[in-house]
Order: sequence, then structure tokens, then C-alpha cells
Amino acid sequence: MADHMLQLAVGLSVGVLLLLLLLILIVCYLRRRKKEQMQYEELLSAVPSVPACSAPVILVSQGSWATPREIAFTLPPRFITQNHGDRKNNEQDKKEEEDPQRDVLAHRGSLSVRSWYPVGTVLAGLYSVPPLNEVVAPPPGMVSRLCFSVEYRHSSEQLMVFLLRLSNLPPRFHGNVTMVELRLLPDDRRPRQAKARGTGPDPEFTDCFIFQVSALRVLHSTLSVCVLSVEQDGKRHVVGRVLFSLEGEFGQAGRVLWRDLETEEDPQCSELGDAQISLSYSTSLQRLSVVVLRARGIQLLTDAGVCVQVSLQKHTQVVKMKRSCVVKGENDPYFNFRSTFKLRPQHLDEACVRFELQQPSSVRSEPPTPLGVVVLGPFMYSRGPQLQHWIDMVNTAQEPVTLWHGLRRPT
Repeated sequence: MADHMLQLAVGLSVGVLLLLLLLILIVCYLRRRKKEQMQYEELLSAVPSVPACSAPVILVSQGSWATPREIAFTLPPRFITQNHGDRKNNEQDKKEEEDPQRDVLAHRGSLSVRSWYPVGTVLAGLYSVPPLNEVVAPPPGMVSRLCFSVEYRHSSEQLMVFLLRLSNLPPRFHGNVTMVELRLLPDDRRPRQAKARGTGPDPEFTDCFIFQVSALRVLHSTLSVCVLSVEQDGKRHVVGRVLFSLEGEFGQAGRVLWRDLETEEDPQCSELGDAQISLSYSTSLQRLSVVVLRARGIQLLTDAGVCVQVSLQKHTQVVKMKRSCVVKGENDPYFNFRSTFKLRPQHLDEACVRFELQQPSSVRSEPPTPLGVVVLGPFMYSRGPQLQHWIDMVNTAQEPVTLWHGLRRPT
């Protein structure tokens, strides 16, 4: 019995000693691990010193514990001109600062801790652009001109138009804001606008426009560019237009093109003469208003005078016709003939207005002699300036649009 009690006491004492030893080992292990973790956090919080003359750097943080507030940055250094004596002292200082700078670069590529990564400086000389007037100098002369470039990309079927500059704007437009409206006729009705940078006689542009058009259709398209001068009160004046046919113009894609502006004050006079016509359309009233203001350069056959006949047509059917009074003895007659037609908005793509200048015959029973014809309407009936005039009328409702048009021989 005494032996059993002795063995039991020895076993209990040995068990208690083993349990105490195990607890001591666990405590030591936990303290050691906590100490190592504190050292690791101190290492993360340490930020290496950056030399004052090094390149600008950005602090990059890696890991889920980083927040946007911890992102730091430094400003680029300012370089001050120095003489030769100061340069020698700076070279010695740079040699002493090379070692810390290498320590900073040693962290490049590390993804585990945040560190300083040199980014570099921007050399302004590499991005200096010469003035635009030196690159695309206008041809000699005092005519208002537009400088642009066109390029067609067959892979994406995109027509790219680059606006560069204007030259020799009239003096009365120098203080106004210059704007340009682009359309790709005959399908593009909504104009795309660009605003010039600055004012004066030679405003500049840095705009690029992309038109999505197939390779087959682009050859039958015309680029229309209208230059506008906008006053401070918002009133717009048409400076001139450029109609650029794209057929056969892609042999030298990307070349700089200069085209003269066709102004309203000095239009190109046709062989048969010109007529000045004003169009306006009211959507609410469904009314088309037409005014034939005057004509010039008319080739009169006799002294019987001249009149103008205005007719509204749908397809080949004449809906309504009106004729002005006869103006006698003038090659540049003033008509100021006004007429209105009822026309619904859905019929604007189906109707056209035909203007015919006539000279009455001396014999009443004989019909008048036609002197020239102008047809204004959509793509079904017109092209070039006549089509552009119709599109401008539709896009600027209730505002009269006045242009000169050359007469052609009646068919």
C-alpha cells in the first residue's frame, strides 16, 4: 500500500513538472513571435531617405492595407544655373550621395513592401512644337483660305478630316470668335462644329473629325466646310464656304490642302449669270418662304425685260407655280419677289424649288424664252451649293438663308 502511494506521488510530480515546462515553452514562443512581428512593422514604417537632387519620385504602396491617404509624392526639383566653381563642389556632393541613391534603386521591382520608385523628369525640349504658321504657311495672296487635310482609312472605313488654320480673314471679323461647321454631303445633315483657338486674321484649329462612310460611297461624297464669325451677342455671319469633292483625292492621303473661301460678297459668276435667293422654313406653320432678291450678269436677248418663275415640285409633278413682274432694261435686275408654299416637314426630302429666269416674247401667243435655271432641293434634285443651301434652310428653321447661285441652261 505504501509503495502504491509513493508511485502515485512520483507520477503526479512528474506530470506537474512536464505541464509547467510545456507552459514555459509556449510563453517563450509567443513572446518571441510577438517580438519578431514588432520588428517587421518597424521595418515597414521606415522610409528611406531620398537625395535632394535626385529625380522626382512617387511613393507606391502595395498590399491590401494601403489606403489612398497613404500615397505621397514629391515635387520635381528646381534647377538653378550655376557657375563653374559651384559645379565642381556639386560634383563632389553628388559622389557622396550616390550610395544612398543606390539604396533607393535597390528596391526597384519589389512587390512586398512599399518603397520609392524614381519616375524621371519631362524634357520640355522634346515636346516643343514650332508655330503652325511656319509648318503650313499660306500661299501668297490676300484671299481668305482654309487649310485642312483629309485621309481615308479603308480598314475601318473612316474618313478623317483635320482642320489646321484659316488665313486672311476680312478685318471686320478679326475681333470675333471663328467657328467652322462641317458636313459630308449628301447624307450628313447635322453639322459638326469646331471653334478656333484665338482671334485675328489667321485663327488656328487643332480638331479632327471622323466620318463613318463606306469606300464606295466616299467617292461620291462632298465635304462642305462653312466658316462662321460669331459676335459677342451670339449673332453669326457667314464668312465663306469650301466645297471639296472627295472623288480622286486620296492618291496622296494626309497632304496639306489650301482652298479659297467662296464668299457671298464675291461669288464666282457663271456664264449665264447669277441669282441671289433666300430660303426659310417654318416647322410650326409648315410654310416654305422663298425670296428672289436680284440677279446679275444676265444675258438679255432683247429689251423686253426679264422675270423670274418659281415653282414647287414633288418628284416630276409641279405643285404650285408663281411668276414675278417683268423688270425691263437691266442686266442686273432687282426683283425682291416673295412667295410662300405649303410644305409639310415629311415632304422636305421629296420636294424642290425651281427658279427660271425668263424673257417675255414680243408676241403674246408665244411662250417666254428661258435664260437660266436654278434648282434648290435635297440630294434627289441638287448637288453642291444648291444642296448645301437646302440643308442650311432645314437645319436653321425660321431663319432666312441667302446665297448666290449660278444659272445653268434649261433642259
